[in-house]
Amino acid sequence: MGSATLCTGVDVHFSIPYPSHPTKFSSKPFSVRCNSSSSKSPPKSQPRPTLSDSDQTHPQSPSLSEQLKPLSKTILTGDISGRPHLVSKPKSTWINPTKPRPSVLSLQRHKRHNYSYNPQIRDLKLFAKKLNESESESDDEGEFLAVLEQMPHPPTRENALLLLNSLKPWPKTYLFFNWIKTQNLFPMETIFYNVTMKSLRFGRQFQLIEELAEEMISTGIELDNITYSTIITSAKRCNLFDKAVKWFERMYKTGLMPDEVTYSAILDVYAKLGKVEEVLSLYERGRASGWKPDPIAFSVLGKMFGEAGDYDGIRYVLQEMKSLGVQPNLIVYNTLLEAMGRAGKPGLARSLFEEMVGSGVVPDAKTLTALVKIYGKARWARDALELWERMRSNGWPMDFILYNTLLSMCADLGLVEEAENLFEDMKKSEHCRPDSFSYTAMLNIYGSGGNVDRAMQLFDEMSDRGVAINVMGCTCLTQCLGRARRIDDLVKVFDVSLARGVKPDDRLCGCLLSVVSFCEETQDVNKVLSCLHQANPKLVAFVNLLGEKKIGFETFKEEFRIILTDTAVEARRPFCNCLIDICRNRNHLPERAHELLYLGTLYGLYPGLHNRTAKEWCLDVRSLSVGAAHTALEEWMATVSKIVQREEALPEVFSANTGTGNHKFSQGLASAFASHVKKLAAPFIQSEEKAGCFVATREDLVSWVQSKIISPAAVV
Repeated sequence: MGSATLCTGVDVHFSIPYPSHPTKFSSKPFSVRCNSSSSKSPPKSQPRPTLSDSDQTHPQSPSLSEQLKPLSKTILTGDISGRPHLVSKPKSTWINPTKPRPSVLSLQRHKRHNYSYNPQIRDLKLFAKKLNESESESDDEGEFLAVLEQMPHPPTRENALLLLNSLKPWPKTYLFFNWIKTQNLFPMETIFYNVTMKSLRFGRQFQLIEELAEEMISTGIELDNITYSTIITSAKRCNLFDKAVKWFERMYKTGLMPDEVTYSAILDVYAKLGKVEEVLSLYERGRASGWKPDPIAFSVLGKMFGEAGDYDGIRYVLQEMKSLGVQPNLIVYNTLLEAMGRAGKPGLARSLFEEMVGSGVVPDAKTLTALVKIYGKARWARDALELWERMRSNGWPMDFILYNTLLSMCADLGLVEEAENLFEDMKKSEHCRPDSFSYTAMLNIYGSGGNVDRAMQLFDEMSDRGVAINVMGCTCLTQCLGRARRIDDLVKVFDVSLARGVKPDDRLCGCLLSVVSFCEETQDVNKVLSCLHQANPKLVAFVNLLGEKKIGFETFKEEFRIILTDTAVEARRPFCNCLIDICRNRNHLPERAHELLYLGTLYGLYPGLHNRTAKEWCLDVRSLSVGAAHTALEEWMATVSKIVQREEALPEVFSANTGTGNHKFSQGLASAFASHVKKLAAPFIQSEEKAGCFVATREDLVSWVQSKIISPAAVV
């Protein structure tokens, strides 16, 4: 019996699961469309179209660009700067089952040029060294060409290529390349352009690289994978990601398949753009084509997920590497550790580090620095110190950054003895002697602990050893001396720091302003203000306005706005806190402190100060100074009193959150706030369940307000 003729189209739909982002376990639809055909002859192969004829390909024989239209038109084009991150899977591609699915990359790396032996190599290498050491620059073309006249052998193709590849400064490489073209001794080939482009890439000269690429296209010289890879990586180095995408698309349109080097480079481009969807689409299409990603590609994925703080993405990278049998190298481990830190996973970072050491990969200083930062941020002091002991016992590499990171962690956690041991180790080290940042960390430790004498000894030691003091070190010492009421030493340190080139910033000005707030003697106040006047005369003028009765609110508001405008964003709230403290502690006009708190709230310096729900009203003063917290409590109670008098609805619970302070030497607001609550006789009691939280019920607060109304006293 003859076979039946298939006369109708059949659509067969399958769902084949592919590894994807772990947060969206969807499957890639795979569809097949079958049609009968009477022709038995195999399809004729089409030559690869060039750039000029790629847009004129016959419609019955689609080019690779047309076959990959969903990739080049829907995924790789469009506005790459403003599109939001997508979480859905890319659209499926309908293909003919008689042909294999279009591959998106070549599984074979582009073969490098094999250089033939050149008996004149020694003379040419010496001549190239002479060219590299010459003082001629790109703007002195005549002198460079004069040196070229001394070439020991004729500039044949092999000799010219050897010299071109031996030149190091990109201006000389570019000049020599142009000189070769003007000689017309042999036809220019792709390799000459590639070598020149690589030299220009080191100099970040993307415009010249793009001009050479356009020249290749116009003269009919083939652009190969090395050419496109160099163009894309150069654009990436110059942060011209749109240019990188443009040349990647152009590569597909010419029918040239990228190798894994070029593919990894474009993955990095999309990762730097934050285009997670595009990166995953390219990755999965490459995997479907049989590509086995190398550690570099996985490092790109890990860095992308790490910068987004996406732990699920990091776990996905680890699972993919394990399933493919790819052993992470040091770069991948470092990238994943940094990613774990951004994702806030110190326990998993520790496990990954142990896995790294267990696999035989020796950590470097960058690895250990990343891990110390993670432990310090998580306040895992014991783990960080144990890591330090392992570094010393195993002889792992340590550099300035690692030592200073450990010292900064000790400063944050108040580990004085451990910091002193580290500091002494640095003094004994031949390659990592304490620098300005090391001394600053120690000044911070002694300053936070109130060890004024040791801090001043360290300051004198810096002068003797010739270590420059920076503005952060000056700020730490100023705060320490101010709290100890050693104003004369403070003035001395400030004057010496300015003489050594320290430029006061807003943080140092805020520290001086804080010292003014708790100075008791007018003479001391004037000394500190004289220092502050050298750094910020406008701020001193505003401090003098605080006690002026003739200044109206609108004028006061405008002057305060000017101060905030001239101040860095991170220093605006500390400035306002200190100014409120000065108003309360220096017996200025009482209403000024309340006006400053109102203006600070108006200008967005205290977001989250008041939080209201139907059942609870909360006053969050954790970001306020003591004086500002007292002022906020008084304002809050005054507002609640008015609401009670108007007999409006109130929640069941009122709470105030002062926080506890994580630093070993932090005093917190709780004790000062409790004293002020007692002074006001407000019905707030400290919570037994949550430290730094004061709670009052609606009934107690209403009774307190009513007693205040009946009694002669009023809420301040």
